Amino acid sequence: MERIRQALEQAEIDRQKAGVSEKPAEPKTEAAVAANEPVGSQKSIIHGSSGTGSSISVGVEGPSSPDSGLIYTRTRCIDVSPSLYREKNIVAALPGHELQDTYRMLRTRINKVMRANGWKMIMVTGAHRGAGKSMTAVNLAVAMSMDVNSYVMLVDADLRQPSIHDYFGYQPELGFGDYLKDGAPIEDMLFHPNELDRLVVLPGKGRIENSAEMLASPRAEAAAAEFKTRYVNRVVIVDAPPILNSDDVVVTDGYVDAVLLVAEAGVTKREELQECLRVLGKIPVLGTVLNKSTNFKAKERS
Repeated sequence: MERIRQALEQAEIDRQKAGVSEKPAEPKTEAAVAANEPVGSQKSIIHGSSGTGSSISVGVEGPSSPDSGLIYTRTRCIDVSPSLYREKNIVAALPGHELQDTYRMLRTRINKVMRANGWKMIMVTGAHRGAGKSMTAVNLAVAMSMDVNSYVMLVDADLRQPSIHDYFGYQPELGFGDYLKDGAPIEDMLFHPNELDRLVVLPGKGRIENSAEMLASPRAEAAAAEFKTRYVNRVVIVDAPPILNSDDVVVTDGYVDAVLLVAEAGVTKREELQECLRVLGKIPVLGTVLNKSTNFKAKERS
């Protein structure tokens, strides 16, 4: 937490030196264009700097009615076919699917706990590759974005094997790793699935070997603090690497509020989950999702 505080203080110093105001631009439509976020929400935007030579300028926030007419300006808007969602097992995006209510119930339970604790950022991970943590993160993000009281940012922080973009059939030009390595603007990376009004995705692109160092960097900490503290009614869902395959998850304990574990039925062992809990230490665990069971046929390809 101390490193986050220092990063934010440095960001404020850089903003003052550059003459950048914390006040929202007017009118709101122009502000939304600059912020790369939807027009029509009722809260102001924040223009800021990470303190590391790159800008963080993301966000118009606030509850919205179903007919609010959200318009994304700079964020890339993409069409995703129902057939692709079926192929990728993103059942939360398929009206009438027999498993859609499963994720709605998961969303409701998680929202209740998060709101009670004032949490904004959760990490979805598992013990090992192949358990279905990325598919679970996407389904949960989709389900949460259907709640009219929330906006959702889905972040692909699995820097060694980013895959979130594949679930939407999108090939990003830049990814979260480009921000962490080179300070590429985050607003140039975001994309929005057209049929999901309240969802924006920060994808990954390419493999990064020194992922733990990147996730522990001042840029990562400043971005996480920005995502968590500068927005009203936004939930940030982070798809993270498997716990037992790297030390990436350990370095995020300063800015992640809670963790959702994903276990693979018939594969993930009890002792592996126990080791995950040991590694997570004092980070709150929301619960465990049992994936690929006989009652849940969806499978993650990666």
